[in-house]
Amino acid sequence: MPEIVNIHSAKTHLSQLLGRVMQGEEIVIAKAGKPVARLIPERAPAAAKRVPGIDKDKLWIADDFDSMSERDLAAWHGSRQPKSKRPRK
Repeated sequence: MPEIVNIHSAKTHLSQLLGRVMQGEEIVIAKAGKPVARLIPERAPAAAKRVPGIDKDKLWIADDFDSMSERDLAAWHGSRQPKSKRPRK
C-alpha cells in the first residue's frame, strides 16, 4: 500500500520523496486527508522490437552508384570545377 503524505510534508521533503519513488515506491499526496496526486516511478516506454530483414527488397542500389567523376560530383554539388589539390609554394 502506498504511503500517504500531506501537501506540506511533500513540499518540505520533496527531494527525499523523489528518491524513494526512484527506488520503486509509490507515494500519495493528500490534502485534508483526501488523495489528490500520486508520485510513481517514470517508466520508459518499451522500445518496439526490431525485426531483421523487414525492409528487404524495398531498397535498390545500382552497381555503379559510386562511379561519378570528380567533375560530375562538383557539378552535382553546384561548383563549377573541383578544386585542385596542388601544394602551395
